[in-house]
Amino acid sequence: MVKVGMQAPGFTLMDHKNKQVSLSDFLGKKVVVYFYPKDDTPGCTRQACAFRDAYEGFKEKDVVVIGISKDDIESHVKFAEKYNLPFILLADPELQAIEAYGVWQEKTMFGKKSMGVARSTFVINEEGKVIKVFKKANPDTNASEILEFLNQ
Repeated sequence: MVKVGMQAPGFTLMDHKNKQVSLSDFLGKKVVVYFYPKDDTPGCTRQACAFRDAYEGFKEKDVVVIGISKDDIESHVKFAEKYNLPFILLADPELQAIEAYGVWQEKTMFGKKSMGVARSTFVINEEGKVIKVFKKANPDTNASEILEFLNQ
């Protein structure tokens, strides 16, 4: 997994508006990149809605918020529209960014092991360096914890 102090791995993915987005597009700004398992599931919906509800706080600080999952663009469109999500959602079905950040991990659910996205969030500074990592991010408190970190 990518650690604090490392250069954030670059990526170029399609967003829910069918537009190509690269991490390098945001050099000069702080960026929050959060990886989540699946659109429109309970924990992922709570996390996305928490980012939505805190979005003005991120905008005030000129911080870009990007959510990434392996869902396709069509799934992201439905998710963004259903919950009125104002930030960027990127589709990573080929696991390009997911694997680069080390969040494609073995998970155990109901005693069954499988590979999946470990809910993780990375705060990246204006120079593209990782300044904070939230491993096993809590979907209910992740957005507020990031704002608290940015206020320090």
